[in-house]
This record gives sequence, C-alpha cells and structure tokens, in this order.
Amino acid sequence: MGKFQGVDFYDVDSLLSEEERAVRDTVRAWVDDHVIPVIGEHYIEGRFPKQLVPQMAELGLFGANLPEEYGCAGLNNVAYGLIMQELERGDSGVRSFASVQGALAMYPIYAFGSDEQKRRWLPEMASGEVIGCFGLTEPDYGSNPAGMITVAKETKDGWVLNGAKMWITNGSTAQLAIVWAKTGKVDDVNSIRGFIVPTNTKGFSAKDQKGKLSLRASDTSELVLQDVCVSKDAVLPKSGGLKSPLLCLTQARYGIAWGAVGAAMACYDEAVSYAKNRVMFGKPIGGFQLQQARLAEMLTEITKAQLLCLQLGRLKDQGKATPQQREHRDRRGARDASPARRERHPGGVSSDAPPREPRVGLYLRGDARHPHAHLGAGNHGAECVQLSAEWGVWSAESKTAHPFRIPHSAFCICSLAS
Repeated sequence: MGKFQGVDFYDVDSLLSEEERAVRDTVRAWVDDHVIPVIGEHYIEGRFPKQLVPQMAELGLFGANLPEEYGCAGLNNVAYGLIMQELERGDSGVRSFASVQGALAMYPIYAFGSDEQKRRWLPEMASGEVIGCFGLTEPDYGSNPAGMITVAKETKDGWVLNGAKMWITNGSTAQLAIVWAKTGKVDDVNSIRGFIVPTNTKGFSAKDQKGKLSLRASDTSELVLQDVCVSKDAVLPKSGGLKSPLLCLTQARYGIAWGAVGAAMACYDEAVSYAKNRVMFGKPIGGFQLQQARLAEMLTEITKAQLLCLQLGRLKDQGKATPQQREHRDRRGARDASPARRERHPGGVSSDAPPREPRVGLYLRGDARHPHAHLGAGNHGAECVQLSAEWGVWSAESKTAHPFRIPHSAFCICSLAS
C-alpha cells in the first residue's frame, strides 16, 4: 500500500502554518508506518494496540494543546485538530485513546485542578506513564448526566465514593480516573464535583465490555466504585456543577470533529482506489457516472468539513469558539464518509476480507458513522435545541417556542449538518 497523499481539493494546506503542516505530516507518516499495518488485526480481535502508547507519548500526542510547562507540546488548536484527524485516519479507537487521555483526563486536571495536582499528574500523563479515563456516563444516565447517582460523601479523612460508570474508554487500562459524583443530595446538580481516583484504590474495579460492534480496537469498560476512599486533596477544587464535565466534553468533541474528517479522508482514498481497480461490465467502475457522482459527493462533504474544522480551530485559538459552533461541526461527521460503503462490494464490511477490504468497514461499522458514540452524552436532539436557542426560537427558561418564523437559511444550515 502506498503512502497516504491526503485529500485537499481546495488547497487547505495553504491556509496552514509551516508548523501545523509539519505536525500533520509527522503524525501522518507515523500512522502509515505504525498504525495501518497492525490495526486490522487489533480491530478484529477487539483489543487496543498498547504497544503504540510509548510512541504516541514520544511524539507529544497526549494533551498536545496544553502548556509546555507541564510536559505537553503546547501546540495551537489547529495543530491539535490535525493530530486527531490523522490518528482517526488510522483508527477511531486510536484517536479515542488520545482524546480521552488529553481532553477528558488531562484537561480537567489542567482546568479545574490545583497547582499541586497539575504538577503531580500532567507530566506523567503527557509521557504516557499514567493513563487516564473519564467517568461521567452511568448505566442509567447517559444523555442525562445530571441524573447521576454516583455519590461522594465527605469524611474527616477525605471522601468516600460509591457508584458505577459505563462505556468508559481506557477504563481497564487507566492508572487514574476522573470521576464525577454528587457531593450533596442526589437531586442537587450543583453539587457535582470531579475527583482524581487512582485505579488501584481499594473498592475500585474496571471490567471490559465485550461484544462491541464499533470502536473495537478500543478498551471500553464499566467502572464500579464500592466504598472507595480518597484523600481530601483528590477533589478538583475548581470543579462545580454539571458545567465542569460538560466543558470537558466540549474539548473532546472538538477533536472528534477533526477525527471524523480523517476517517472520511481514509474512506474516500479507499473508495477512489477501489473505483479505479474494480472492473465490472468490462471497465473500472470509476468510469460509470453513478460512481463518479458518489465520489464527487464524498469530496464535497470532506472539503466542507475541512474548512469548517479549520475555521473552528482558528476561532478556538482566538478564544471565540462557542459550544454551539462545536456541536454544529460535530453533526457533520456522519455524512462525510458514508457514501464509501455504497462504493464497495460486501467484502468491504466483512471481518475475513482481503487486507485492503476491511478498511471501509473499519470506519463505517459505527465508528465514523456515529462520532457521538465516543462520548455517550452526544445527542442530535440536544444539539438542535442548542442551535435553536442560538437562533432565539427556544428558551431554556420558558421551554416554549417563540412566536416568530425561523429564517430559511437556518433550515439550510440544519440540512447541511444533519
């Protein structure tokens, strides 16, 4: 298989800085050399390629957009996004591992932790010595994390945590868990706090969830906390309320948006190659207008996604990006790559296909098609509510629609993003 040359119909490269291109090219080459050759086997067997972790750390891929003073790369958000793009071009599970480590485990310590907590944990996490996970979703509370029933009771020596978390990426691999729990009454959302919980603490257990049909090359676990005792300094002092974990999810969703572009680029590259080589009715199928239309649709969607992500990254670097903008971009992920499935014969989604064939199936058996599955709390309906609030047609306070007409342009935006 030749080296990946990229998908860049509108010369997006010219909009990147020299450093951003260098970061992208470095990760792209690493994915070609170290991820692509092994990921098919790991995907089929349902296990994460842990041998890649030291290499990812050496490249500075963990918490890459966090400050250098904590051992991180200190890159801007566009460079960070390009890293996520290239990792997901290799596999959604590999990108998910890096996203959780950086955006969901390291970021909450950086954003809500004390100086001592930052100095204690972030350098070791950046070097890959300590792997983290993020415990928010529960068996009965995914889209409604405010309903969580995991609790933390304060004692004279610290805190005692009880509860369970579900669909936790890196859960069985992690040495550290960021656990979100209520410190007050079970209906008091404002009492939610974040806790740093070493996974070797007595009463903490993690069990891998088997039989997944997507994100197979990723460790996904159930966490159980039974009278887990942690010290007083385990709490993230600046965390408070549901807003804190949701801010972490916002950070992760930014990387997922770029990741969906990477998966779409890989699918497009595979589809073009297949269209050139698959002969039917006496000529390559790429010579038929129906296939050409599908490839053109894919290229159009990828180009739009690239430009959306780039502008979102620039806004984020300027401190101007809003959660609504991130949600809007996230909604694109499902459409960017899906035409690739129609381009392939059934071998493309079977586990016993020839080496080149599983690639599209790897991206489309739930991974690129459902980017929100990575976070558990993703919900297209909730995103529509966020966008409608932005337009002023819905109010969280009144929970009723305002009596004026939505502009036609707004429906066009929703159509493009669905």
